[in-house]
Amino acid sequence: MLNAPRILGRLLVATLFCLGFWQLGHGAYIPAKAWLAQELMQRAWTRTGLGEDRATPWPWADTWPVARLTARTAEIDLIVLAGGSGRTLAFGPGHLSASAMPGEVGNTVIAGHRDTHFRFLEDLQAGELLNVESNKGVKHLYQVVATEIVDSRKGSLLLDTDTAILSLVTCYPFHTRETGGPLRYVVTARMLY
Repeated sequence: MLNAPRILGRLLVATLFCLGFWQLGHGAYIPAKAWLAQELMQRAWTRTGLGEDRATPWPWADTWPVARLTARTAEIDLIVLAGGSGRTLAFGPGHLSASAMPGEVGNTVIAGHRDTHFRFLEDLQAGELLNVESNKGVKHLYQVVATEIVDSRKGSLLLDTDTAILSLVTCYPFHTRETGGPLRYVVTARMLY
């Protein structure tokens, strides 16, 4: 027969084991959701290419693919969704509706989370190339011209520009546990064609 200290010790080990697995699962949930959403959005992107207007990635979605962002050097291939709400950004980068569409004159603003889809922004350098394909199948090449850290309380992005530019925006700093701070990391690229 087991004694009480041995039973309590085994119960404690089992509890710690379960808590450890729960923590691992919780930590993997957001990246797993982001990856699965991109897979579903790739399928919606394919349907968009076949002529379906506003092809939603899942039946209850209130957003749809508007562009595809690829970065050659970072091996990034992301579907960009319509809108910049928190719900949209949980699944992928979002095109802010007040900004220009890719390829149009003006500033095309795409936002994403620093810990999932836009983690690669930290490593982008001036001169690197970004491809943005519109949902109409037109491809545009952009070249990174600047990266900067801005305080969202002290300014905003200029939307009306004389040329076609692209602004990729995420929260800053990249490796912090705190969320919702005022700093933003902005990558600016000009359209080459």
